[in-house]
Amino acid sequence: MAQFEPQNPDFDAEVRKRFTQQPYNLSIGAKVADVKPGRVEVVVPSRADLIQHNGYFHGGLIAGLADIAGGFAGWSLVEADQGMLTIEYKLNIVAPGLGDELRAVGEVVSRGRSIIVTRIDVFGSKDGEPVLCATSLQTLKVMKLPADMVETAA
Repeated sequence: MAQFEPQNPDFDAEVRKRFTQQPYNLSIGAKVADVKPGRVEVVVPSRADLIQHNGYFHGGLIAGLADIAGGFAGWSLVEADQGMLTIEYKLNIVAPGLGDELRAVGEVVSRGRSIIVTRIDVFGSKDGEPVLCATSLQTLKVMKLPADMVETAA
């Protein structure tokens, strides 16, 4: 993984705070498992409403989880008054999503002033071992957050 310097010294707390402000993340039971500059892991435990008819995690969940992990990997590098918008991503599902949880690992591969590119791998598990179920490339647009979302120092 390439090494990137975060623009916000409180990047870990910022990522975790912004993550919980997105209702979709909470609705699927997602949790941030790890945050490093340019790298975020997100985990979703298995639930009956996230599984499709063959007993696998739903492909829409796999895609959404990839988008989330990549987006927050990018968010870990920007200034406190900036955020992300996904402008494109491509996902390849390479195996069924199996196991007790899905784990998405998003990593920044390129950081420009206004565009960030990430790679995301999503893992299920079989017999306790991680199994790659999807891989994705994502392009993010760095944007200024609305004024009401930015905390100012007192």
